Amino acid sequence: MESILTYPRQVYREDHEMLRTTVRRFLDTECKPRQAQWDKDGRVDRETWRKAGREGLLCPTLDPEWGGAGGDFGHAAVIVEEIGRSGVGGLGFGLHSDIVAPYIARLGTPAQKARWLPGCATGEVILAIAMSEPGAGSDLKAIRTTARREGDEYVINGAKTFISNGLNCDLVVVVAKTDPELGAKGVSLILVEADRAGFRRGRKLEKMGQEAADTAELFFDELRVPVGNLLGEENKGFGYLMQDLAQERFIIALGAASKLEAMYEETVRYTRERVVFGKPLVDFQNTKFKLAEIRTRATAVRIMVDQYLAEHLRRKLTLDEAAMAKLFVTEELGRALDEMLQLYGGYGYMMEYPICRAYVDSRVMRIYGGTSEVMKELISRNL
Repeated sequence: MESILTYPRQVYREDHEMLRTTVRRFLDTECKPRQAQWDKDGRVDRETWRKAGREGLLCPTLDPEWGGAGGDFGHAAVIVEEIGRSGVGGLGFGLHSDIVAPYIARLGTPAQKARWLPGCATGEVILAIAMSEPGAGSDLKAIRTTARREGDEYVINGAKTFISNGLNCDLVVVVAKTDPELGAKGVSLILVEADRAGFRRGRKLEKMGQEAADTAELFFDELRVPVGNLLGEENKGFGYLMQDLAQERFIIALGAASKLEAMYEETVRYTRERVVFGKPLVDFQNTKFKLAEIRTRATAVRIMVDQYLAEHLRRKLTLDEAAMAKLFVTEELGRALDEMLQLYGGYGYMMEYPICRAYVDSRVMRIYGGTSEVMKELISRNL
């Protein structure tokens, strides 16, 4: 992709860049024309998921044995970057491919993998993870959803909220307490099919932005699943979740960095074309200085993200580094979008302009995956 850097990015190989071309074409031809309808419907249509599967854009790191392309995280990163760059809102591909599917690939039994992962790669099976609850966000000790053992079954009861892919999902990784007395040490991950009795989808949550993202409430009422749906070992869920949090948070930083660059380029173009008091907006000192500041900060963001991306490709990225990346990049994105939107004047408040959609769609990046305040708490623990 275009970069504000004055030198070529070195972190990607040729095969990564070939995939980038495919992703960009898919977003331009299959997604952007459907955005208005998705916003109206409150979800992305399932046929687009299947088309993404046919293009190899879902679960790119999955082993070919289970239907994937066998790529590395660089391929996943390219898809995340291009979605961030495109301005397309509501796609749940990243959550599905790079957060939930890896749990099944890493922890699943051969039978679980064979049953679910091929459909995940084709888009026939859409994944979600049910962690957040009305009274518990990042605090796993506080979750109240339970899964009690009765013979060869778990009986699940509880409610979840803010669940991405909640309306479309076919399979949910449910975070539940199998031993409530142990607190976070009594948490397990259990696979729940959406067609089971006792599974109920609540309302589609009305959000500030990302109208096409099917974020919903989920309810589990005496829902029974076989013990064979346990993912990994019982009461080991907390540790499993911690292992993948670095990648989840870094993915958010990746998308935010690309969105920042794309909106910077768009704003430069706009200020060159917009005439105010007889001259282009970019000719005013305030505009030039503001854009110079944003370019400088965006360059710092890109250097940080590419360094950490190279580390993650070597599986060396730490939880601290991922937290710092998410904190720094999303905060810089929010600050820069506010400053750039101001340069548009009244037009910046109109949803037909990409800067307006970016402004409302991106606000959540400082919240999901752990708020900025949680990131600071995590980083400060190792002072």
